[in-house]
Amino acid sequence: MNTSPIHLMLLVLLLAVIALFCTLVGAAAGLLARIDGATYATALLRGALAFAGSATISLALLTFVLAAL
Repeated sequence: MNTSPIHLMLLVLLLAVIALFCTLVGAAAGLLARIDGATYATALLRGALAFAGSATISLALLTFVLAAL
């Protein structure tokens, strides 16, 4: 495995982008649930579930792409 500083920096940046993307997905899901009439607790749970799902899919895709390289 090549662990040059450029590759490590690229990995850190990709993880930061994934974290921001998943946060936006979770916030949007919670906001849409709240607009739909859900309670605050239910909207928070829906947002957390959307965050966890998008993080799982994004990290699995990142792992696949890194293994393919």
